[in-house]
Amino acid sequence: MSGLTLESVIKRYNEIQVIHGVDLQIEHGEFCVFVGPSGCGKSTLLRMIAGLEETSDGAIHIGERDVTALDPAERGVAMVFQTYALYPHMSVKENMGFGLRMTGHGKQEIDEKVAKASQILKLDEYLDRKPKALSGGQRQRVAIGRAIVRGPDVFLFDEPLSNLDAELRVEMRVEIARLHKEIGATMIYVTHDQVEAMTLADKIVVLRAGRIEQVGAPMDLYRDPDNKFVAGFIGSPAMNFCQGHVRDGALVCDGFGPLNASLPASLEGQEQGVIVGIRPQHMAIDRDGDSHLVELSESLGGVSYVYLRAPSGEQLVVEAGEDSPAANGERVGLSLQSERIMLFDAQSEERLR
Repeated sequence: MSGLTLESVIKRYNEIQVIHGVDLQIEHGEFCVFVGPSGCGKSTLLRMIAGLEETSDGAIHIGERDVTALDPAERGVAMVFQTYALYPHMSVKENMGFGLRMTGHGKQEIDEKVAKASQILKLDEYLDRKPKALSGGQRQRVAIGRAIVRGPDVFLFDEPLSNLDAELRVEMRVEIARLHKEIGATMIYVTHDQVEAMTLADKIVVLRAGRIEQVGAPMDLYRDPDNKFVAGFIGSPAMNFCQGHVRDGALVCDGFGPLNASLPASLEGQEQGVIVGIRPQHMAIDRDGDSHLVELSESLGGVSYVYLRAPSGEQLVVEAGEDSPAANGERVGLSLQSERIMLFDAQSEERLR
């Protein structure tokens, strides 16, 4: 079994602490995605698992082994980087087998493992080519193949698709998902793109400022976020937020207009400020109203997005059908699915349930 356990893991650079006591359990065979904004510590955490960054405190276990102090080559991990890191003078076959040659494996064993990996990744016809004769997506498949050939306990991916164009990113997401199902290995994948996280992950770890905000299955985080940060980060377009108040057992929010939402038990009898959140697809344009100014309508073919300016000043996004229901400069109203409204504490930004 080759799951991964992080126990109170800390990373310091001199006096600056960037990873703050992370505890995490990744089961054998899981596809776990670290996601968060730039600078949140996701790549640093991945490099600590790989052994490329020293762990200042805490412990890292792969399977039953404590690998905290082991060199990268002894940990049983293989890493796929953002840059392909291929040797330009070597063929695809030579690049894929290079790691095994360096560790003294025989030619027959190397050839067998390279052949198996190239079959999985559909690289058979490219084995004799040099990297310069390959497309970006093909080069990335070679880099993944080099990791497969090593037969690691854990695969690590550090934003492997960020250098590809939009069409290739979609293609490679499908390839990586298929690869995971085929070989069933434990994979940890770092990205700032929450769409990649939602489509690939069995488990998502949302990071902010070196701390874990929430861990869970993609749709669990989408439907039941613990705080405003997770609610706004997971889902595209992002959730809409407006300031509101609870007064006399009712929810008042100028940004969204009149609301008929039931309050959670924790707010019964309370009077306090709250943050009101609702996703763009749970709102609709009301042509009979005139409370919100349409600043921009975007038609993307199968879906349209209408950007509104609320009376209270917040910008809101409404997801509509193929044809935009409003034109730039119009004034419209809003209708909301009240059961989809989420409330957050105005100070701590924690979810109010």
